[in-house]
Amino acid sequence: MSIFKAYDIRGTHPDQIDEAMARRIGAAFARFLSAKTLVVGRDMRTMAPAIQDAFCEGIMDQGCDVLDIGMCSTPMGYYAMGKLPCDGGAVVTASHNPKQYIGFKMCREEARPLSSDYGIQDIRALVEADDLPPAERRGKRDQVDVKRDFVDHIAGFARGIAPMTIVVDYANGMGAHEAPAIFAKIPGLKVVPLFEELDGTFPNHEANPLHEPNLDDLRAAVRKHGAPLGVAFDGDADRCAFVDQEGRTVHADLATAILARGMLARHPGKGIIYDLRSSKVLPREIERLGGRPVRERVGHSFMKETMRRTDCIGGGELSGHFYFAENYYTDCGVLACILMLNQLSEEGVTLKAAADALRVYHGTGEVNFRVADKDQKLRAVEAAFASGEIDHLDGVTVTYPDWWVNVRPSNTEPYLRMCLEADTQALLEQKRAELYAILGTPV
Repeated sequence: MSIFKAYDIRGTHPDQIDEAMARRIGAAFARFLSAKTLVVGRDMRTMAPAIQDAFCEGIMDQGCDVLDIGMCSTPMGYYAMGKLPCDGGAVVTASHNPKQYIGFKMCREEARPLSSDYGIQDIRALVEADDLPPAERRGKRDQVDVKRDFVDHIAGFARGIAPMTIVVDYANGMGAHEAPAIFAKIPGLKVVPLFEELDGTFPNHEANPLHEPNLDDLRAAVRKHGAPLGVAFDGDADRCAFVDQEGRTVHADLATAILARGMLARHPGKGIIYDLRSSKVLPREIERLGGRPVRERVGHSFMKETMRRTDCIGGGELSGHFYFAENYYTDCGVLACILMLNQLSEEGVTLKAAADALRVYHGTGEVNFRVADKDQKLRAVEAAFASGEIDHLDGVTVTYPDWWVNVRPSNTEPYLRMCLEADTQALLEQKRAELYAILGTPV
């Protein structure tokens, strides 16, 4: 399987990505952007220092200078790319993937992400051609420390947070590099930390909060400490997941609806972006708040560009990415947590109460199906529900007044992914059975 993914470059070390490959990717990245200066940081994985070094060598081979920000979360990397004078940058990370993976999240100027639609396939072609002679002038590498500025920047969003104790699961990932210092700046906020030691072998559980069993330790700690909520970060801390005082997951579409209240209070009438898998309670709530719901296909590169184009102040994706125009149009797990604490404190409500008020529809969440012919199955879904309103923003979405379904292909795996929501549990069960008859047995 190719290391060149829809939104980043990622593979196993050393068989798919070794130092030689990293150097070629760095050279291709600099060449594609015709860059003069690039920001580069890395996560805590065991091979990340060597891969970062090789990646920087490739960049400098092309006559491009490197601003090396050292170990960082992906949000801190984005912050550096937005704040420092540069032509873009990259964070050497494999996000939530297991310990044997490494990769590169890459951006052009203003922390605008590369994707398969722009940049990644061009870089792939340059890497595969392997014709990147060094420039006459070799670039230089300077160490730049932005951690203190980043901590101050994110902590500066805290407003009137009530004294409370929360539980934070860092999953041994990059959230533990910066978030403790951010939380420490908030008066009255106490944090019960889980797995706060940076450890690229992930000895406790995988750093993927979207996989529900990975939240079990957080749920138990929230109940033990009587905390009003818990938050879990993924490996590079650009995503987070929330659980309430009972340990129940508050999915990102409901969290976005809560966050939208604060964003639209500060910026009335602005757009709030959401991905097409989200509950229909989210656009309804955005409209109630006087905002503009902006629906987009799945993927952070699409979300961020559409935010800029449609004047969105922020938004969220069901995967746990939360986006903020006030933070260089990027996603940041710890900022989402702070703004959630702001909002709950201002309203004087618990996360459970706020989320329960939004649980008015019945959904399946995202369900995966392994299929041999994705296109054939998508056509079958469309034909079976031809009387509904159909769009193809991302896969096939069918909408009726009292239920809707989206079925979309995975970019990297032989899966179709289905999200179904209905006004009643009985209707959900009926439509789920009809769709399973078409798509097969979930995996």
